[in-house]
Amino acid sequence: MNRRQFITAAAVGSAAALAGAALAWWRLRPAPPASDAVAQLLNQTFETPEGSALALRQFAGRPLLVNFWATWCPPCVKEMPELDRFFRTHRNQGWQVLGVAIDRPDAVRDFLVRVPVSFPIAIAGFAGTELGKTLGNTTGALPFTVALNAAGEITHRKLGETSYDELLEWVTPRA
Repeated sequence: MNRRQFITAAAVGSAAALAGAALAWWRLRPAPPASDAVAQLLNQTFETPEGSALALRQFAGRPLLVNFWATWCPPCVKEMPELDRFFRTHRNQGWQVLGVAIDRPDAVRDFLVRVPVSFPIAIAGFAGTELGKTLGNTTGALPFTVALNAAGEITHRKLGETSYDELLEWVTPRA
C-alpha cells in the first residue's frame, strides 16, 4: 500500500468511526420525558427488598435522584457505592436517592447483602423499564439516572454510568 492509499484508507476509517459514534450518541441520548412522567413515577408503589410496600409519593417535595439499575448490569453495580456516597453526604441538604431495581427480588436481596446501600430500593422488575421510558430512556438501557428538584422538575438525566463527581456537578449551583 502506498502513502496515498494509506492516507485515503485512514480518512475513510476515521469518517466511518465518527459517523458510528454520532449515530450511537443519537440513538442512545435520552428523549424528552412524557409530560406526566414525574407524576407517573411518584404514583407508583413497589416492593422493597424487605417485602414491604414503598409508595414513591413520599419522595415528592424534596430533591430526588432516581437510579434505574439491575444486579446483572456491570456499570450499575460499579456506580452503587458512588450513589450511596452521594446519599450519605447530601441527605442532610435534603437530597433523597431512590434505586429502582429492574430485577428479581431474590437477586436484589442477594446483591444488597454483598453491596449494602443506605438509600431506599424499590423492586420494579421489568415494569420499571417502561417507567424509565416515560422519563426519556427510550432504549430501556441501564443504568439510567434522573435528578428532580424539589418542585418535581427534571433537572438532569443520564443514560450510562455516573460517578460521585458527576452527581456533585448536578447539584452544585453554578456561579
